[in-house]
Parts: sequence; C-alpha cells; structure tokens
Amino acid sequence: MTAIAKPGTKPANPNFSSGPCAKRPGWSLQNLTDAPLGRSHRAKVGKGKLKLAIDLTREVLQIPDDYRIGIVPASDTGAVEMVLWSLLGARGVDMLAWESFGQGWVTDVVKQLKLENTRTLKAEYGAIPDLSQVNFDNDVVFTWNGTTSGVRVPNADWIPADRAGLTICDATSACFAQYLDYSKLDVVTFSWQKALGGEAAHGMVVLSPRAVERLTSYAPAWPLPKIFRLTNNGKLIEGIFVGETINTPSMLCVEDYIDALEWSKSIGGLDGLVQRADRNVAAMAAWVAKTDWVDFLAESEDIRSNTSVCLKVVDPAVAALPEKEQAAFVKALVAAVEAEQAGYDIDGYRDAPPGLRVWCGATVETADVQHLTVWLDWAFATAKANMATAA
Repeated sequence: MTAIAKPGTKPANPNFSSGPCAKRPGWSLQNLTDAPLGRSHRAKVGKGKLKLAIDLTREVLQIPDDYRIGIVPASDTGAVEMVLWSLLGARGVDMLAWESFGQGWVTDVVKQLKLENTRTLKAEYGAIPDLSQVNFDNDVVFTWNGTTSGVRVPNADWIPADRAGLTICDATSACFAQYLDYSKLDVVTFSWQKALGGEAAHGMVVLSPRAVERLTSYAPAWPLPKIFRLTNNGKLIEGIFVGETINTPSMLCVEDYIDALEWSKSIGGLDGLVQRADRNVAAMAAWVAKTDWVDFLAESEDIRSNTSVCLKVVDPAVAALPEKEQAAFVKALVAAVEAEQAGYDIDGYRDAPPGLRVWCGATVETADVQHLTVWLDWAFATAKANMATAA
C-alpha cells in the first residue's frame, strides 16, 4: 500500500469524545467567574442560578410550558434510573434496545425491577427495531439516539398521540442537536456532559403532565432511595423543578451549563445547534463517500446520528480478520492519531463492533472534523502498512 504523507494541519480542538464532549468554541474558565463558589446551593444566589439553568433549558430546547424540568443526581444514568424505578410497574412495558445503553435499561427492568409483563424489541448494532411492533398500551422505554451505535430513531411519527402508556426517552446524546417532539414524549432525560460539553454528574429529567399524573396516582411496590423520590405523600415535590435539588450540585458545573446555554442562544438556539451538528455529520458523510476503507455503522441514512457518528472499517483485508484482530487494528489506528495529537477518544465503545466513534455535536467545529478525516486516512494507511509488514 502506498504511504500517505503525514498531514500538515491538525484540528484546532482535537477533542472528539462522546462524553464528556468538547467544550463550546471560545470556552474558558474565565467565563465561569460568576459561579457562587463556597455558597450554599440553598441560598438565594444558589437557587437563582439553578432556576436560571432550568429556565434556559426550557428556552433553548423549546420545551412546552406545562412540562416540568428538574436537575437530578448522577448524570443521565441517574435520571433514567429515577424514572424507571418511580414510574414503571403500573402497566406492561415495551423495552427498545439497539445498543449498549438501551440494553442496560432492559437489564434494570427485567433483572432488577423484575417486571414480568415486559417485552423487549431488539436490533443489532447499526439497525433499529421494527417500530411498528411497539405496543403503546404499555409504557415504552427507548433511547432517541444510540450513543454507542450511531443509530437514532428517524422521528416521532411512530408514537401515537392517543397512547395509553407513557413514553420514557433517554435523549442524552440527542438533546441540543436533534429535534424532539415533546407531544410524543412523556419523560425525557439527558445530561450536561453530552451535547453541550458540560461537566459530569448532573442529570436532567423532563416530565409531561401525563407523567406527573402517574407519579401522583401510582406508588411502586418497591422502596425508593431518597435520590429517586419525586413525590412526598402522593404529591409532586415541586421544589425539584424550580431549582431546589435533591442533593448538593456543583455550582461551578451549574455555571458552566449556564454558559453553554447562553452560547446556544447566541448562535440561534436549537435551530443553530442542529444546523452545526448537521454540518459536521455532512462533512463526515462527504469523506465516507469518497473513502473506500470506511463506512457508517448505521444501515441507512434516515437512522444515522448527527452526534455520535459510528464508523466501521470495510477494507476487505481488515474486514476478513477475526474480530479480535480487527479491534487491534482499530486501536493501532486510533493510537496513531492520538500520538500526533490530532484526535482524542475516537475508538468505538467497548461493547460495540470494532470501529471508530467521532462526536460531531454542535460544540465541534466542522473544520476540525474535516482535518480529522485527513489524519484518519493517514493513520489507516500507516496501520495497514504495519499489518502487511507483520504478515
């Protein structure tokens, strides 16, 4: 294989991790000097900052006024666990899974909550379950965007307006980059560390009036730990949804989230965020179209993520290798890029098929995506040459 010259230009920001994700363009610690460090989150200044974070979330994400928004512990994982343990059990459940995190929620419901009236609709990495088979007389749990597979639902048209059950949506790598139809979603969860490049350990839960009605009319048969409790004596704990958090948040992280939300407003709000992510995945798609050694893991464009872009190596010599050797090849490719400081954290998720995962959300610059692809070509050629030498 002909050697490729080492590229001369690197991404200005080589951070392409799918969580925590790249900081917004122009980010600096100096932007966070208004954080009330050393003050109580229950003081007026602390509650004001938390309420501002909630209000800006509603504004940027265009969340309906009658939906409640709360800041909860333990990132998106904590938010999902909270709603699963608080809401499920009132009726049957349809679980949708096509990657590792969706499968993780299946494990929680089937093996931990041990709900018997549960159906699981699964698909392999790169595909999506048959959405026409979902039973909306049941509660339905799904990820909007599969972070580890690069596969998302195409839209919300498959969800009926007159559903009997609740729709519970893990949208952590979709929010701030994709449009969500809240009229079709009763619970939405996400974290700050994903699409806005915020800091870890804080989750968000968005509840429709139907979800609130379930919370206040149904009591699970199992005990709930304090950090999962959204009700008290059958009534919603309203303070959670105005900034009175269940446990102590980091006010530095809150300030960072507010900074990201203000930046989002400055670039056109949700429309601007979606457009930036779409441009990034379009740049990736243009490169894939002219490159014979790589392809998207998603089977079709209509389910392809514009944030967690997952790629597979389709070069015949590499694809013919046993999976363990394919994984080793990809790791060599990734290591070569990282050694040149041209792209960090681009290896596929550990449970996914061997391949690459490049975050293309709104905080990433399109020029950086384009520069990365040149380095990927160089790294592939280098790894392929080394493979031939070793043989």
